[in-house]
Amino acid sequence: MAFENDSLVTEFILLGITDQPGLQIPLFLLFLVIYMIAALGNLTLIILIVLNSHLHTPMYFFLFNLSCIDLCYSSVITPKMLMNFMLEKNVISYMGCMTQLYFFCYFVISECYVLTSMAYDRYVAICNPLLYNVALSPKVCYYLMLGSYFMGLSGAMIHTGCILRLTFCDGNTINHYFCDVLPLLQLSCTSTYVNEIELFIVTGKDIIVPTIIIFTSYGFILSSILNIRSTESRSKAFSTCSSHMLAVCLFFGSGSFMYLKPTSAVSLNEGKFSSIFYTIVVPMMNPLIYSLRNKDVKMALRKTLSRRLY
Repeated sequence: MAFENDSLVTEFILLGITDQPGLQIPLFLLFLVIYMIAALGNLTLIILIVLNSHLHTPMYFFLFNLSCIDLCYSSVITPKMLMNFMLEKNVISYMGCMTQLYFFCYFVISECYVLTSMAYDRYVAICNPLLYNVALSPKVCYYLMLGSYFMGLSGAMIHTGCILRLTFCDGNTINHYFCDVLPLLQLSCTSTYVNEIELFIVTGKDIIVPTIIIFTSYGFILSSILNIRSTESRSKAFSTCSSHMLAVCLFFGSGSFMYLKPTSAVSLNEGKFSSIFYTIVVPMMNPLIYSLRNKDVKMALRKTLSRRLY
C-alpha cells in the first residue's frame, strides 16, 4: 500500500519534556543514565541467555525477546529526546517523524503480546507443570512470538497509515519529545474523526485484550499458589510472578492512562509525563526486575564472567 504526503509541512519541531532552561542539563544527565542502564541491562540479558544453555527454556526465550524489544524501542525514542536538551530547536523531517512513529508502534504493541505470552508461560508452569513441555514446546513458543510480532506489524501499519492520510498545514510544532499519535492528531488541520475511532479500537484491543488474559492467568496462578503447602515453593512462585506483574502494571497502567481516554480529554503535558514510564522507565526496569530477583540469571552472570576471566 502506498501513501502520499499531501501535507504542506516538510519537518516538525519537537518541544521536548520541558522548556525551562535550568532543567535541561539535569534532565539530560538523568535520562542519559536511564538509557545507558536500559541498554546495558537488556544487552547483558540477551548475551547471558544466548551463552548459557541452562537458560534455553521457554521462560527465557520470551525474556530474550522482551529484552530485544526494549533495547530497540528505547533506542528509537531516547537518543532523539536527549538531543532536545542540548539543541535550541530539535527538528525532525516529516518522513523521519513517520518512521519513528511506525517503529515505536511496532515495538510497543509487540511488547504487549510478549508480556501476555510470558503470563501464559507462568500459568502453565505453575498450574499445569506436567503439561509444560507439551503446552510450551519450541514450536508453540515460536508461534507465540511470531503472533506477537505480527500484531505489532499490523498495528504499526494501521496507526501510521491513518496518520499519513492527514494534512498538516501551518503548525509544525509537536508538544512532545517524540512523534506520537495523539500530538500529531492535535496538530492536523483536517478532520481526525476516523483516526480517533481507529485509535480507540486498535489501541483498546492491544491494551484491554492482553490485560484481561494476563490478569485471568494470574487469577488461576494465585489460586494455585495459595494451595501450595511448602512455604519455600510458595515464596519462589510469588517472587517469580510478582516480578512479571510489576512490569505489566507499570507498562499497561501508563499506556491506558495515555490512550484509553477521549482525545479531547488528553492533556499533552500530562501525556508526556505518562509516556515517560512506558517509553523510558519500563525498558530500564525490565532487566533489573528479571535479573536482580532471579537466581538463574545471577548464576549465569557468574559463570559467564568466570569463563571470560579464567
